[in-house]
Amino acid sequence: MTTAAVGVAFAMDAIVGEPPTRLHPVAWFGRVVAPVDREWARPRLVGSLAALALPVASAVAVGSLVWVTSAWNPAAGALFGALALFLTTSLRRLLTVGREVTAASATDLEAAREQLRALAGRDASTLSAGEVRSAVVESVAENLADGLVAPLGAFAVGALAGGWLGQSLGLGFDPAVGALALGTGAATWVKAVNTMDSMLGYRAKPVGWAPARLDDAVMWLPARASAVLIAAACLAPGSFASARQWLGAVPSPNSGWPMGTAAAALDVRLVKPGVYDINEASALPTTADAERAIRRVGVAGVLAYLVVGVVVWG
Repeated sequence: MTTAAVGVAFAMDAIVGEPPTRLHPVAWFGRVVAPVDREWARPRLVGSLAALALPVASAVAVGSLVWVTSAWNPAAGALFGALALFLTTSLRRLLTVGREVTAASATDLEAAREQLRALAGRDASTLSAGEVRSAVVESVAENLADGLVAPLGAFAVGALAGGWLGQSLGLGFDPAVGALALGTGAATWVKAVNTMDSMLGYRAKPVGWAPARLDDAVMWLPARASAVLIAAACLAPGSFASARQWLGAVPSPNSGWPMGTAAAALDVRLVKPGVYDINEASALPTTADAERAIRRVGVAGVLAYLVVGVVVWG
């Protein structure tokens, strides 16, 4: 059931992309998080409690629904698990927006700057066309980790743990049901952690300190795994090691890996003005460079689905 869920989730992403925001459970979760985003007498305590409780509650709710559905009807459970995994991951939408911004950067710079808001949280009002395309390459590389590899990897870990608990400890439940339930619950937990960080994890928001630190810890492995996948998709194995030289310039402990690997593999310069300058000896991405980066990240995303499908099958 877990392998079927991965395959169906991949197909749904390829065909549907993402549901409208008003119907997306991640947006619903955002409404739950929103009341936390205000002034508190003890903001770090409140943020810590929210970072612990809200993702766990979401994971338990989704995992329990998958468990009950799977126990009632395995096929329905696999479909429900696939839907849950689909809603916690995103690839097509990321690539589509990247292509749209890249195309606009060559014909309508103002439109490209406006559209970039859907990808990158930065002031784009003064960015050149090359800097807009740089932001596209950075964002698709970084969001491969946040939006796809992290929840997929969590699904794999949860599925393996659930199957092992059911098979080895004799707890009285079907290992396949446990694998699917814990896998989707783990993917939901990671998506919730990442959503809280995107909403609260800013220096100006003390309540976001704990969500940001938790997200840094959760994303440690997915960021590096994404860099490996990008290197493989670009047929440039040495690019992963090359990324190390630019890590100190990037404030995030994780995003420098996929961005640096993409910069090295594609031989482009990636710049966030006033923050970092990766591979400055090369030129800013051309339209062709950005399109190539988007295609390679797409290949890396497909590789991620394949790897997870094989892992949960075994």
